Amino acid sequence: MNKERWSRDIEEDLIFFIKDWLRQTGKTQSELCKSLNLPSARMPTLIDSLKKDFSSGGIPKIASRLCEVEELWTNGVGGKTKNNFDLNSSGQLDLLDEICEDLSKINFDK
Repeated sequence: MNKERWSRDIEEDLIFFIKDWLRQTGKTQSELCKSLNLPSARMPTLIDSLKKDFSSGGIPKIASRLCEVEELWTNGVGGKTKNNFDLNSSGQLDLLDEICEDLSKINFDK
């Protein structure tokens, strides 16, 4: 059995997918993290959680988990959260870092 390993490419694709999915659903990263019962709304925390899912079941496990969240949102259930947290300045800085990283990839000299 040839099991796929976690890679930077998988991580980057997953981050891109999550950002696009959140944009399409009108949800925030904070709402996703709350629905997944994570202690923080920061992207590294989210990725670490999904990486654990990947280790135990690959991409299908991640897909299943995100489908469960989608179902909660569709049915109007906020989900039970184990840990309450506010989107604090460190969460905002994480988002700002991601925006800066994306902007650094754009060639404005065209």
